[in-house]
Amino acid sequence: MAGKVPLGGSGLRLGRLRSAGPSRQGAGVTTLLIVHHTPSPNCQAMLEAVISGATTPEIENVRVERRAALSATASDVLAADGYLLGTPANLGYMSGALKHFFDQVYYPCLDETRGRPFGYYVHGGNDVTGAVRGIESITTGLGWRRTAEAVTVTGEPDRADIESCWELGATVAAGLMES
Repeated sequence: MAGKVPLGGSGLRLGRLRSAGPSRQGAGVTTLLIVHHTPSPNCQAMLEAVISGATTPEIENVRVERRAALSATASDVLAADGYLLGTPANLGYMSGALKHFFDQVYYPCLDETRGRPFGYYVHGGNDVTGAVRGIESITTGLGWRRTAEAVTVTGEPDRADIESCWELGATVAAGLMES
């Protein structure tokens, strides 16, 4: 990413974002878990923008943890206060890696993570509809609360797409800051 988008310039208003509630980490620090499957340069560019937004200096007391979808565990999910998910759209659905993640964490996290905030991004060659539908269905089942508009991109991400990813990361992370 060539440069960061300043919070004021991106339209993000930190003051109007809702707090996610008490931290499971204590001492006023919350954890944002980014779970991603990043097999391509396009997905990598989107991931980097999300991370940049989530770790912008204006966001305080939010620790960002990153896990590849195939290595993220139920313990990671239970320890986090909010989530950002990233996947390519493969054969009309989310990646097998992200689906595997959900399969591994669904029941162990079902009751304990209800109401937690999340956001997501999806990259596809020409269609992301099935991937979006799958993520929405599973996160609805988990009872997670989407706190930012999903970023969906087909083809090569342009500057506006990368800025949207940055804002996604910043919005979800800022929502975890204590009021």
